[in-house]
Amino acid sequence: MRIVTRGADLRALSRRARQSGMSVGFVPTMGYLHEGHLALIRRARSEHHRIAVSVFVNPLQFGPKEDFGRYPRDEVRDVRLCRDAGCDWFFLPRVRALYPPGFSTTVAPGPLAALWEGVERPGHFRGVATIVLKLLNLVEPDMLYLGQKDIQQARIVQSMVRDLDLSTRVTICPTVRERDGLALSSRNVYLGPAERLRATGMIRAMREGRALARSGTHDARPILTRVRRTLRREARPDSVDYLALVDPVTLEPIPKLERGGGFLIGAIRIGKTRLIDNLFVRPPLRRAGGA
Repeated sequence: MRIVTRGADLRALSRRARQSGMSVGFVPTMGYLHEGHLALIRRARSEHHRIAVSVFVNPLQFGPKEDFGRYPRDEVRDVRLCRDAGCDWFFLPRVRALYPPGFSTTVAPGPLAALWEGVERPGHFRGVATIVLKLLNLVEPDMLYLGQKDIQQARIVQSMVRDLDLSTRVTICPTVRERDGLALSSRNVYLGPAERLRATGMIRAMREGRALARSGTHDARPILTRVRRTLRREARPDSVDYLALVDPVTLEPIPKLERGGGFLIGAIRIGKTRLIDNLFVRPPLRRAGGA
């Protein structure tokens, strides 16, 4: 594995590989890697000749009162994990290299960025879209791998790739969870033992909503009522930023589930830790000839 710190060097490596007929996969991360990241890396490894992984805690996507300064970092461990997972190019740029003095151009991510996370974290998706576009211009990958856990982020990146005519394809991979259901996140380290137990209440609540939908309830209101009730009982959140049943593509709220299904999405706070999650929900298929 080669550790690369200059964008020009990474671009040169990628271009040489592709000129030799090789395909390139890319996994962008903010580091402090966990099994969710490693699943993306292994998926990319199985599908491409060369893979690049970036580790960059992007200041542009953090608000002034957010956790940029204390976001967990362990570059030595990240290097070891990426090497073991089969990474070819480990990209570790510094902030000044990607945002030099005078940097002023950002990406406006469109109306989807005004929903959900965009309401709670103004400017967040502008920072995400900007750094992803910069990284795609440096890596020039055939395929970009993202996790479903950050579904709104993934949909915004998909839209950017489509709208700006980028050649990269986007693959969204399933959320990786702990055995008790908690979605893996670098921020889970903020949770104390009692908070960690409460945190699993969000996925338990969403699974209750999915079970109700599978039993034949399609209207959003009773599904969300069930989810809220279970969430209050199981997670006892200090606050709920949002909880909704949304279209699987546009992420706009939907009044009822159709054949294409939808996502239950939510963001809660337990202590000082903010947790997000989602769960795809599809109504039961009607049997042929059934009513």
